[in-house]
Amino acid sequence: MRNSYVESDKQYVLHPYTNLRTHQTVDPFIITHGEGIYVWDDKGNKLIEGMSGLWCASLGFSEQRLTEAATKQMQKLPYSHLFSHRSTEPAIELSEKMISIAPDNMARVFLVNSGSEAVDMAIKMVWYYNNALERPRKKKIIARKRAYHGITVAAGSLTGLPYVQDGFDLPAIPVMHTATPHYYREGLPGETEEDYATRLASILEEEILAEDPDTIAAFIAEPIMGAGGVIIPPVGYFEKIQAVLRKYDILLICDEVICGFARTGEMFGSTTFNAEPDLMTVAKQLSSAYLPIGGVMLTEAVYEVMEKGSDQHGMFGSGNTYGGHPVAAAVAVETLNIYEERDIVNHVKGLSGHFQQGIERLAGHPLVGQGRSSGLIGALEIVRNKETKVQYPVADKVAAQIANFARDHNLILRPTPGDSVALCPPLIINEKELTLMFDRLEASLNDMQQQLD
Repeated sequence: MRNSYVESDKQYVLHPYTNLRTHQTVDPFIITHGEGIYVWDDKGNKLIEGMSGLWCASLGFSEQRLTEAATKQMQKLPYSHLFSHRSTEPAIELSEKMISIAPDNMARVFLVNSGSEAVDMAIKMVWYYNNALERPRKKKIIARKRAYHGITVAAGSLTGLPYVQDGFDLPAIPVMHTATPHYYREGLPGETEEDYATRLASILEEEILAEDPDTIAAFIAEPIMGAGGVIIPPVGYFEKIQAVLRKYDILLICDEVICGFARTGEMFGSTTFNAEPDLMTVAKQLSSAYLPIGGVMLTEAVYEVMEKGSDQHGMFGSGNTYGGHPVAAAVAVETLNIYEERDIVNHVKGLSGHFQQGIERLAGHPLVGQGRSSGLIGALEIVRNKETKVQYPVADKVAAQIANFARDHNLILRPTPGDSVALCPPLIINEKELTLMFDRLEASLNDMQQQLD
């Protein structure tokens, strides 16, 4: 049976983020089932899913309450939409619950199906907002180099990673990319984190002035840059950046698709890093990835201007067939209920010290230049020389090789740009499982070192 699936996969499946020619010579890694923090492949190997799938399966792979919530709603009302004043009980309940746990300034929710769609919608809202204020030139979006905001035409334009844009004629919307807040790589000798943050804010202001503030609509940022390498902002970063944005009437969009819902030890990464967004995009852990769903949250101030725009145009003319799908919404409601009942935020806070210790222990490994973490997300940056921070040639793909060795040790992790390996385990993990995860990662680093020697 395995050979049948392998050959059918090569014949029929077009894989994302994959060299399509190479895939014809590499067998697919087929996952068959999961339980807790573990998944099994079709060879019978039981692996720790150290990346929660794609930063998303927060409650692991066997939460029966989510299965039951989906089944119950599927039997009651399998589909309805939210167009033209129509609504459903799960969509209403979810929106109210999201606002109840969001930062205090959030007031409204627009439901979509994914993180990329949420980012696209946030961009549309910002454009709509400025048109309603009769500022038609204020449309450019500032993102950051190495940012990941999705892969649709607009979201992919904001993503600051070449592999998302190469060959796709992106960026396709007016966007500018400012500096990556990577203190380990970009901080100057003798410069404190806060000094570095001040310098980044100054650079941003210079770029805004050079571009013309009257043409810039919003700045979008992940609290922690996930797929770009789990890059954690320096001390004071968001406070200093937001002061510049307010000076020039530029909105802040916080992309919480990875950080949202307890990942950093607070319900939202914005809270962890003292950001005060005008709009927030969410997805992934909103439903623990059991069903596709995402959303945009916005302040009352932004909503009131959009309300004015809908009067001007007759309606707010945007929506998704499956946005707020009742089954996905019901699963998301139950996910948020579980977070509350099991006090997941404090569970993550309680484990964050143990997670940080594991990262710091491996930061002493000869191959690791820096270890960084917040809550239950972290990364190790691989270097050839710890003193100079010089890395191995990109063509060597050392982080990708470490990920391959990790699989041999029954651990799934993710190589990211900048030759880093990322960890983002399900939030339900415990101390014993964290220790096992880091032991397996250490064995993988040792394998890589032995090969390089």
